[in-house]
Amino acid sequence: MGVKLFSISIGALLMAGCMPGPSVEKSNADSKVAIERMFDAWDKAFEARDLEGTMAMYAPGTELTAYDVVPPLQYKGVDAYRKDYVALFDQFAGPIHVEDRDQHIEVQGDLAFAYGLERMTGKLKDGTPVDMWMRYSEGLRFIGNDWKVVHEHVSVPVDLATGKALTDLKP
Repeated sequence: MGVKLFSISIGALLMAGCMPGPSVEKSNADSKVAIERMFDAWDKAFEARDLEGTMAMYAPGTELTAYDVVPPLQYKGVDAYRKDYVALFDQFAGPIHVEDRDQHIEVQGDLAFAYGLERMTGKLKDGTPVDMWMRYSEGLRFIGNDWKVVHEHVSVPVDLATGKALTDLKP
């Protein structure tokens, strides 16, 4: 009788979604694909300098905290980060290209994180070429019916002896 009671308890847990099963794994895999598509859409919007398309992946209102390679130390909220993108796009003449490498995405339920390397190339308005690799980390949450970035961290290594950013490193 104890064995039968135990098997009913396991079955009840599986049906309630308390234990991992195929539906949870499939849901996480589907979410990973959705997040990959979101990042692909961001790449295209960024290269097109489509501000609204670029901002579409970020959480609305004040839910976003971002650490970018440029000052200030942090951006609180999507409106503050939008201003950063406006300033960035305004610095470039001609096309801006992005390339992602070593992207990793992990999903568990309604939370996910992603990280990897990103290369940005282009030419500033003063003619200075830009070709730099950066590191990024993203914290995501499923909000409404979509994945949204709630935390972003973009950085470059720094030479501690000189205090200078090392923007010429290659993977």
